[in-house]
Amino acid sequence: MAKKKKTAYVCQDCGYDTVKWMGKCPGCGAWNTMVEEVLAPPAEECRGVGTGNAERPQPIAEIAVEDLPRFSTGSGELDRVLGGGVIPGSMVLIVGDPGVGKSSLTLRVSADIARAGHCVLYVTGEESARQIRMRADRLQAIADDLLVVSETNLDTICSHVERERPALFIIDSIQTMYRPDIESAPGSVSQVRECAMELMRVAKTAGIAVFVIGHVTKEGSLAGPRVLEHIVDTVLYFEGERNAEYRVLRAVKNRFGSTNELGLFEMRDIGLVDVPDASKLFLSERAMESGSIIVPTVEGTRPLLVEVQALVAPTPYQPPRRTADSVDVKRIQLLLAVLEKRVKLPIGAADVYVKVAGGIRLDEPAADLALCVAMASSFANRLPRPHMVVCGEVGLSGEVRAVSQAELRVAEARRLGFHAALLPMKNYRQLQGKFEDMQLFGAENIGDALKCAMPKNI
Repeated sequence: MAKKKKTAYVCQDCGYDTVKWMGKCPGCGAWNTMVEEVLAPPAEECRGVGTGNAERPQPIAEIAVEDLPRFSTGSGELDRVLGGGVIPGSMVLIVGDPGVGKSSLTLRVSADIARAGHCVLYVTGEESARQIRMRADRLQAIADDLLVVSETNLDTICSHVERERPALFIIDSIQTMYRPDIESAPGSVSQVRECAMELMRVAKTAGIAVFVIGHVTKEGSLAGPRVLEHIVDTVLYFEGERNAEYRVLRAVKNRFGSTNELGLFEMRDIGLVDVPDASKLFLSERAMESGSIIVPTVEGTRPLLVEVQALVAPTPYQPPRRTADSVDVKRIQLLLAVLEKRVKLPIGAADVYVKVAGGIRLDEPAADLALCVAMASSFANRLPRPHMVVCGEVGLSGEVRAVSQAELRVAEARRLGFHAALLPMKNYRQLQGKFEDMQLFGAENIGDALKCAMPKNI
């Protein structure tokens, strides 16, 4: 008599499991995400990522330190985000909305790596080999050492890897892969987890770099268990609308480099193309109008100048609207409250619209002061000081707090032809005398900052 298989209900969003079905997941609170899956036998559950070599523990000081032999992807922006290139044996997860350019970028990178003399295996579970060839012709991604196969069985894929021994192989996408010994549908929590662990084992034992492409949900999070992000070495997120001209690739996790690094790409007919000087590109179409402020932000180790636009218009309707693009709307509401309370600016009864040119998302507090100046400039319909950048964190009492890497921000502004910078007073004292060709201003509070940014003689 065959032994009855054990099953459990597993949440497809967070991986929470229970023996009985529930409409709402106790782990993440999502509705109708519990799916019945067959539990693997205990022998299979203990499957790990071990290298197969039983090494004795040794003191950390005696472990030999060697430089990891990185190799370039052929894309300067992708190399920047990865921390300088691809490390053999690493596993990289690339996540983004459908149509954002994940497959196009990885296919072009595969061809560049293959032309450099490395063997690359591109595995697709969503397209046929002929479809990949058609896209490669359009992207000019033809190379002799670029191997393509359409397969979803992970065991078959691993046999291809053992036979070809590529320097890099790409999985497009992880939600289409499955292991025959796991009795769950492709894309389920069990399949994604087991496939990721097997890919990690292959990467670490054979020293082969793996790029894994993943889909996202409507909320912008990775479709499938969050455990996948913990398994991989690097997580790269694509930002930007699929119909937008520019794409932003951001590193949110990197074991071999700095996090929050940012790479910028432009979508053309030949696919995604690197944008090495993003600041100059974002400022090329700027017009001098009220409500337009330039903020020098820092993404990882990269200084970036972006334009913040604000439109404040009176409205007879209540409550007034608050709309923000690429900025948290709650952050806008907080800064409006500070302007009305500390500066006595009657801006609360007006509609406020805030936008960041180029679609770069502003998350760092250093953009607070630029947002306040932009909204106040639009409300008063007064032009800000020309050729000036603004940065600083704004507190609830109206004080302007210091920001990190102020010298790097001001140096980038000077490189692009700006002649003035409005800074927190602490940063102003630190940089006083270092930029003789630039006019620096310091502000203790939001009131002083507005007087400096919008003088009456302009």
